[in-house]
Amino acid sequence: MMTNGTVFGVIVAISFCHLLNDMMQSLLPAIYPDLKAGLGLSFGQIGLVTLAYQITASILQPMVGLYADRRPTPMALPGGTLFSLAGLAVLSCAHTYWLVLVGASLLGVGSSVFHPESSRVARMAAGGRHGLAQALFQVGGNAGQALGPLAAALVVMRWGQSSLAFFALLALLSGAVLWNVANWYRHHGLTRLKVSGHAMAAGALPEARARRGILILLALIFSKYVYLASLTSYFTFYLIHRFGLSVENAQLHLFVFLAAVAVGTVLGGPLGDRFGRKYVIWCSILGALPFTLLLPHVGLFWTGPLTVVIGLILASAFPAIVVFAQELVPGKVGMISGLFFGFSFGMGGLGAAALGWIADRTSIETVYQLCAFLPAIGLLTAFLPDVEAERRRSSIG
Repeated sequence: MMTNGTVFGVIVAISFCHLLNDMMQSLLPAIYPDLKAGLGLSFGQIGLVTLAYQITASILQPMVGLYADRRPTPMALPGGTLFSLAGLAVLSCAHTYWLVLVGASLLGVGSSVFHPESSRVARMAAGGRHGLAQALFQVGGNAGQALGPLAAALVVMRWGQSSLAFFALLALLSGAVLWNVANWYRHHGLTRLKVSGHAMAAGALPEARARRGILILLALIFSKYVYLASLTSYFTFYLIHRFGLSVENAQLHLFVFLAAVAVGTVLGGPLGDRFGRKYVIWCSILGALPFTLLLPHVGLFWTGPLTVVIGLILASAFPAIVVFAQELVPGKVGMISGLFFGFSFGMGGLGAAALGWIADRTSIETVYQLCAFLPAIGLLTAFLPDVEAERRRSSIG
């Protein structure tokens, strides 16, 4: 078995499982209109459901990643899918608000186990093409998030909340695939990760500069995921309220936006490998600003194209940010992956709760007028260290 080549079979396998995992989990926001009507929930209560899901994942993911760095546990990958199965099973029969919160929390636990360990596997299988591997892994999740609203429109809206139990069975398929990935992880992946880690450690930055870079990257994650929360959690309500669309048509608009996010993710990783991750981060976060500023002021005809462009641009940042952070702190792939996936989930949850509170007290349109300025935080990219250039200077020296 080679220790330096890209193992696309493993990357495709975890990307496929990422698709299944995130499709199951994205059914939660996709059924928000049904839950709101059936249980009489406010926008604030909807935001708290998202918060319960996101915070569970946010708190646990860095701890799972740190534990995996110290004591790798390959079988945690298939084992974690059982939490997602349980979460959807609870949601399928939840007829009280508190049961909805329990189901959402179980989904968060499943996500907290899956993401850091799978991101470690992506780096193990990358063979030096870390941006590409991270992008292919991440695009599976984006595709799953895009399919969630479509599945809700085609299945859940027709057969009701109880049909979520059918999607829970997909966790068994994911567990079977991840069982095979875990065997590769145990026999080959750990060796590859150690070789890669030794090479990265040789050009490590001073701790203070690395810490500053991590804080800047977390601020960029904040801007990206709070803005994305405004679309994933409330875009359907915005379209229904402002333009009078049906729930099904609004779900299809959300599907198109999430599909654009998936495409943007695929592009971001390889572009970062080729042109440098700092440049991709610059263009991705700050580049979305003109389009987010326009969105609240256009009609339905331009709303669709603008959200597609915003999704394409914003999504290209995440693979570059995660790999950039892994290079700032070599040898802590699991912890860094868990921190950034967890922080993105947490910021999405807090953002959804805060935006729901704002929507209840003002209007859903006000949410998009305020969020339009979030990509301006991308100016902080100027203060990121140029890791690749410094590593080249270190190797020459």
